[in-house]
Amino acid sequence: MTGFDRFLMVDWSGGNDAGPRPRKDAIWIGATGPAGEAQPVYQRNRQVAEETLADVIETSLTRGERLCIGFDFPFGYPAGYAEALTGQADALSVWRWLAARVEDAPTENNRFDLAGEINTRLLQGRGPFWGNALKRDIPGLPRNKAGYDNPFPDRRACELRGTGTFTCWQLAGAGAVGSQVIMGLPVLERLRQRFAGQVSVWPFEPLDRPVAFVEIWPGLINDAVRRATGPDDIRDAVQVRLLARALSDLPPQRLQAMLSVEAPEEGWILGLGAEGELMVSLAA
Repeated sequence: MTGFDRFLMVDWSGGNDAGPRPRKDAIWIGATGPAGEAQPVYQRNRQVAEETLADVIETSLTRGERLCIGFDFPFGYPAGYAEALTGQADALSVWRWLAARVEDAPTENNRFDLAGEINTRLLQGRGPFWGNALKRDIPGLPRNKAGYDNPFPDRRACELRGTGTFTCWQLAGAGAVGSQVIMGLPVLERLRQRFAGQVSVWPFEPLDRPVAFVEIWPGLINDAVRRATGPDDIRDAVQVRLLARALSDLPPQRLQAMLSVEAPEEGWILGLGAEGELMVSLAA
């Protein structure tokens, strides 16, 4: 059962509160639904975004709708990491582990310190995480790849197929998706628990519940985003709007095919390998 009534695409952020004025490199939500396409919504921090997402989920459940929510950060780590960290070769065990340990407030969080602790526990402080954006040094967390060590793959299988993807081990600097993962997975885990029995996580669980969380990557429609982004537009807002449209325009059987993947530990990017199909409706 994979037909959806509503699509929400979320451009995430691992940083601190971005302020009241809409800006780039913050959280943006694009949506389509029975009433058509909505204007992207700016979220200044993760706390606001979590409540916004909870409200949308609650509303969709009340209406009896099926809801697909896409997040632009990896749902799993490269093979071997989950078992090394949690003792279980299960991506969702990492979600639970992080949710129990990540401390997050609008203006500060412990992601760099936690990464340093993980590095020290797994590799005596040589990896797998690297990148520290703070002025103070973090025990166990290299500022760059100098002296870096990593027994795990640098990238997941899906990232090896996606041109322009970044490694989830990088926590600071351009393309540092690693911070988004550490700060995003606890939010998703809390929403799973808040709506227990109502949320499926793709591709780790059957999509037989009203709400589906899926991993997305706007880079799949990069050309369309580039064409649609004007000089006064915020690219983050444009890409979530277009990706929500592209997925909602797919025939149900094609979406079903895209969701039919086997990636039990690492996760997968929805639409990878079908970029041309996603672009069809955006070219109109």
